[in-house]
Amino acid sequence: MGIIVSNLYLQWCQNNLSTELMLKFAFSWHTEKFLLGSLVLLIFYLFLASLSGSLIVGAIFYSVTIGLLGYATYLKMLYRQEPIYPDDLKMVTQFGLLKEMIGTIPFILALMAVGGAILLVIWQLYRSRKLTKQQQVIRVLVFCLTSLGLVYVSHFNDESNLLRKAYNRSALWIPYSQKMNYYNTGFMGGFLFNLRVEAMDEPAGYSKEAIEKIKEKYTVPTTETDKPNIIYVMSESFSDPSHLSDVKVTGDPLAAYYDKAEQTYSGKMLSQNYGGGTANIEFEALTSFSMELFNPQMTTPYTLLVPKMKQMPSLVSLTKDRGYQTTAIHPYDTSMYKRKDVYDVFGFDTFLDQETIAYTDKIENNPYISDQAAYQQILDLLAEEQQPQFIHLVTMQTHMPYNGKYNDIPYKASGEANRDNLENYLQDIAYSSQALSDFLDALASLPKRTLVVFWGDHLPGIYSEETQAANSIALHETEFLMWDSRQALPTEAKQVTSPFYFAPNLFQRSGLALTPFYQLLLTLEKEMPAFEKGMYLTDKWHDTLPLNKQAQEVYKDYQMIQYDIVQGKQYSQALQFFE
Repeated sequence: MGIIVSNLYLQWCQNNLSTELMLKFAFSWHTEKFLLGSLVLLIFYLFLASLSGSLIVGAIFYSVTIGLLGYATYLKMLYRQEPIYPDDLKMVTQFGLLKEMIGTIPFILALMAVGGAILLVIWQLYRSRKLTKQQQVIRVLVFCLTSLGLVYVSHFNDESNLLRKAYNRSALWIPYSQKMNYYNTGFMGGFLFNLRVEAMDEPAGYSKEAIEKIKEKYTVPTTETDKPNIIYVMSESFSDPSHLSDVKVTGDPLAAYYDKAEQTYSGKMLSQNYGGGTANIEFEALTSFSMELFNPQMTTPYTLLVPKMKQMPSLVSLTKDRGYQTTAIHPYDTSMYKRKDVYDVFGFDTFLDQETIAYTDKIENNPYISDQAAYQQILDLLAEEQQPQFIHLVTMQTHMPYNGKYNDIPYKASGEANRDNLENYLQDIAYSSQALSDFLDALASLPKRTLVVFWGDHLPGIYSEETQAANSIALHETEFLMWDSRQALPTEAKQVTSPFYFAPNLFQRSGLALTPFYQLLLTLEKEMPAFEKGMYLTDKWHDTLPLNKQAQEVYKDYQMIQYDIVQGKQYSQALQFFE
């Protein structure tokens, strides 16, 4: 009975604490899948019980684990409209971030619960020496069987897996929407679906010869004589709330930003996620590879893919090959999303975090290092180095939580239930907007030409369900601009782009030499200006991939190259496709 209750609890948390949806899923709509998920939970419980040598202690540890997992699921669905993935469990050691996300008291209670459960298991392990010989034999037998069972379950995505086949009898998998995937198959079904899997399926016709033909198609001779500094700024949650329907803002917090944006190439960037997914947007911007092409289980390449590779072509490796000094700056914890490992694979020479950055000023009650401080660090680097610089900054000032950051806020909001959070957020982006404007002005006084790409990674997860429902596309659109400290970059009608188009656009607009890979991306952009899973922009928005014959050919070339690097033989890298 306890296993059934725990599975119901996970469904309840996933469904925004809706008892009606929980009961209908378990006992009306998807009973078979609910029972399959319960079977997996039973195996997990028996594993804990046999490990500790006690059904009671195993039940306590199991209850704490499921309790925290359900609570985490509820919070992630609330703030990001996204379920918990297996890979998210790797963040349990990020104590500082977890405390900020859930609050000090819930964090302390969770820590006490986990600590108490662990101590109880250790105590029981000591006591288990007194079990009879028969009890020990049964315990070892159950432990071995459940261990093998969990290993087998971990291969859920293998074609021959019997558990997966049992789910397939009635499951409607929806890979392009993990939220709907979890709703349709249950928390356990969705969780299992996101266990380890290959990054991409092999495209038809993949071979060295096919890659060589693609290389020939997109190789266009280009030259450059200038090596300007290049600055990437991924601004945490930077967006314009006034672009959301039903949200009214009094005042103009982004006045300084728009003053610059209207002078240069700028517009909207399509963000994969709402309320989170920073590392995925960063991955797309630095590598020019698209999350849309990955298998749906490849939810976070920074943790699941990149650390396992020796090298990956990116803007970092390209600029480094061209004689640039490469620096990453993230004024926070280095272990978030395994950034230290990822940056090593990309080829950054230096990584400055909250412990090594020289400037650590914060604004009022904001717990994060300010954008202004981070920009001052960049200006110092540009002043010191004679070598051309590629600097990639990931800011933290505008990270959640928002409420209580600032005391005197000149901006007001209406039409949104979470008004206090939103008004603090308005002050956040106002500070960020002004800091960017001052930074761009400071670059103009430097002797060396500097190019800047600035963008917001995603919207903050603070909007009500009503606002979210009324803004299906706008909920994924943030601001971006490209800036040249010496001359105005070509402007055009406001448009939406994707972060994997940033580098080829910057190089083309500023007169830098294009690689064959960037030529491929510019060709693809003409057919599909922006896209992510379930959101495809051609002449209008589509929810499925809309490709005419010409677009389909370019898309397949892009797919072939991405597969070649992340899963294939890396023929394209040997052929200097990225140089």
